[in-house]
Amino acid sequence: MEQHTPRAGTVSLNNFSASLREQIVHFHVTRLMDSLYLWVGATPHLRDLAVAMCACSDPVPVSVSLLGDTSDTMSTCLAQRFARKASKQVFLSSNLQDTDSGFAVLLENRIKEEMEAFLEKF
Repeated sequence: MEQHTPRAGTVSLNNFSASLREQIVHFHVTRLMDSLYLWVGATPHLRDLAVAMCACSDPVPVSVSLLGDTSDTMSTCLAQRFARKASKQVFLSSNLQDTDSGFAVLLENRIKEEMEAFLEKF
């Protein structure tokens, strides 16, 4: 299979869906030059947005909630994990009712599967 290396400055879009806990979850990935935007949800809403980025002085990426309920840490935690994995700034929006840690693991695993299958999209 031919490997595709993204050109500098190109934008890549990737959409996929999965059935998690009997719920259809949609994923949207926008890869920009030095960052990723990940949107996760069941309906087209933007109720939550977090950003995470790696810092030279700390092995754990810095993350912050930009929009939504700051007591719900699913987006900030997932953004932090993917910023570390991708070595990029990650904006993540999780717009789901089910925000327990078990469901977050399911989301993370599905995104990781997609990253492994379509690395050029991330």
